Amino acid sequence: MNWRTIIYVVLLVSLTVAKALPRTSRVVERKTSIGQRFSQLHENNFKAIALIMFAQHMPGGTFRSAAGMAEQVTALARSCVAAARDSPDCLKPLSRIFFDTICQEKNLPRIADCCAKEDPERNDCFLSLRNSSQGFVSPLERADAEAACRNYSQHQQPLTGYFTYEVSRNHPFLSAPAILSAALRYEEMMKRCCGGEEGLSQHLEECFRTQAPKVMKPVREDALRQEHTCEILRKFGERTLKALKLTQISQKFPKADFVTVHKLVMDVAAMHKDCCRGDALDCMQDREDILHYVCSSQHILSSKIQQCCEQPLLQRSECIIHVENDDKPADLSPHIRQFIEDKGVCERFAQEKDTHLARFLYEYSRRHPEFSAQMLLRIGKGYEDLLQECCRPGAPSSCLSRGEEELRKHIYETESVMRTSCDIYKEKGDYYFQKELLMSFTKKMPQLTSAELIRFTKEMTAIGSKCCWLSQDKLLPCAEENLDLLLGEICRRHLAEPINPGVCHCCSSSYAFRRPCIGKLEVDESYVPLALTPGLFAFHGDLCTTEEEKLQHRKQEMLITLLKYKPQISPEQLGSVTAAFSAMRERCCREANPEGCFLTEGPELIEKSEKMLST
Repeated sequence: MNWRTIIYVVLLVSLTVAKALPRTSRVVERKTSIGQRFSQLHENNFKAIALIMFAQHMPGGTFRSAAGMAEQVTALARSCVAAARDSPDCLKPLSRIFFDTICQEKNLPRIADCCAKEDPERNDCFLSLRNSSQGFVSPLERADAEAACRNYSQHQQPLTGYFTYEVSRNHPFLSAPAILSAALRYEEMMKRCCGGEEGLSQHLEECFRTQAPKVMKPVREDALRQEHTCEILRKFGERTLKALKLTQISQKFPKADFVTVHKLVMDVAAMHKDCCRGDALDCMQDREDILHYVCSSQHILSSKIQQCCEQPLLQRSECIIHVENDDKPADLSPHIRQFIEDKGVCERFAQEKDTHLARFLYEYSRRHPEFSAQMLLRIGKGYEDLLQECCRPGAPSSCLSRGEEELRKHIYETESVMRTSCDIYKEKGDYYFQKELLMSFTKKMPQLTSAELIRFTKEMTAIGSKCCWLSQDKLLPCAEENLDLLLGEICRRHLAEPINPGVCHCCSSSYAFRRPCIGKLEVDESYVPLALTPGLFAFHGDLCTTEEEKLQHRKQEMLITLLKYKPQISPEQLGSVTAAFSAMRERCCREANPEGCFLTEGPELIEKSEKMLST
C-alpha cells in the first residue's frame, strides 16, 4: 500500500469511528488496548502513525531506529488482535508501550534519565526532550533535483517515509494529520516535478524551487502554532488556555450561545492536552471529534463554515481556523453594562467566579471581533481585578462604575501603540523600520546573537508589512496575534538559554500582558557591554558590495555590535557615528584598493567615534 492510500485511509477510518461512537464511549475506548487501535486503523495506517510518534519522541535518533520500532510495535498490535489480546503487554496503555519500546534501544542520546523513571514521570521527562529544531533544514532544501527524482522513481515509498520521519522529528509538537497532509503535498510535488510533464522535466530545479515552499510553509506555520499553544498550557496552565480559546471561539461564532461555546472550549482544551502530551492517536481522534461536531452543528454555530465542511478532511481544520468570523446577531446590544450595573454581580462572582468571568469574556468577545484575543484577555483580567476590589466589604458603591473608564483607557493605549508602530512602518519602509526595531531590541536583549536579533526583527517587520495596510477593524487582531507567536519564540529561546531578568519577568508573569511588558522594557542594566578589542569593529572590502541585501545585513551586524559596545548611546551620537562611517565607506569604495583603504581609515574612524561617544 502506498503512502497516499495510507493517508486517506487513516483519516477516513478514524473519522468513521469518531462518528460511530458517542464521545464518552470513545474516551473509555482510548483507555483500552493497542489491539483495538490496530483494528480501527489497519496495519499500514497504524505503522505510519507509530513512525510519527517515535520520530517525535527520540531526539538524536535515526530513521532506521524509528522505522524498526514502528515495525516492532505494529507486530505486537497484530499479535494482540490475532491471539494474545488478554496478555499483559496487550493491555498496557499505548503510551507505555511506546516508551517501553524506546527504552529498549541502546545508545540513544539523552533518554537514559527518562527511562530510569516510572510513569507518569517518565512521560513528562520524554515531553521535556521535545524541542523544535531551530536549525532544521527541510529535506526539500538544497536538494539536487535530478538526484531526488531518480531516487523517487526507484524508492518512492521509503522516500516518503523518510520525509515523514524528518518532518516529525523536527516538529515534535505537530499533529499527525498535519504531518500526513505534508506527506501528501510532498508526493504531489514529486509526482508533478518528476513526472515528465511537458516543460517541467526540463526545469526540475525551477519546479523544486517553486513547489517546495508550498509543501513546507504550512508545516512551519502549523508547528509554530501548536508549539506556542503547548507552551501556553505548560507555562500558564489550563485556565489561561481555556480563556484564550473562549475569546477566539466567541469571536469566530458570535451567534452561538454560551453553553455551546463552553462545550467547544472544553473539547478544544482537552484536544490540546492530548496533543501536547504527545498522544498522537488521541490528538487526531480529538481533532476529528471536534470537526464532526462543528460541521454537524453549522445551524447554531456559523453561516461561514459550509465551504470548509465540504472540503477534504485534511483541509477542513485549517479552513475553519482561517475562515472569517461570522456576522454578529442583528439584535446583539452593543453594551454589556449588566456585568457592572446589576446588583447581584458581586454575589454571582462570589458563588461561581470562573463561570461569571467566562460569561463576561464570552459576551465581550462576541461583540468585538476588531480586538485581538490577547487584548480581550487583558480586558477580562481587568474586570476580574475590578470585582475583587469592589466586591470587598466596605467598598464604595461607586467603585464598579469606574470600570468603563479604565476599559476605555486600556483600549486607547493598545490601539495607540499599534497605530504608532504602523505609522512608522508606512513612513520608513522595511529596512529603516527594522533598523528601529534592531536598536530597540538590542538594548532590551543584548544577550541575543546578531543572527537572532536580525531574524526576530525581520519577522516583526514582516508582521508590519502583513498587517499595517489592513482596515482598522482587522489591524489589531492581525498585529498582536502574529506578534504573540513571535514573542512566544523569544520566550522559548529564553527558556532554553536565559536572556536577562527583564525578559524572564515578561515571559513568566502573565500571558495576556507579555506583549506590553516586553514593549516597555528598556536598556538592560544587568548587561556588561562589550570591551573594545582590535577585532570588534572590522571593516573590509565586502562593504563595497553592490548587492543591497548583503550590504544591509552587514550594516545591521555592525549596528548591533555598536549597541552592545555602547548600550546607552544617544540618537545624536548614533547619527554622528553613522555619518562618519558612511563617509569612510564612500571614500574607500572609490579607491582601487578598498581593502587597503579600510585597513588605514578603519582605526581612524574607531578613534574618532570614541571621542564622539565620550562627549
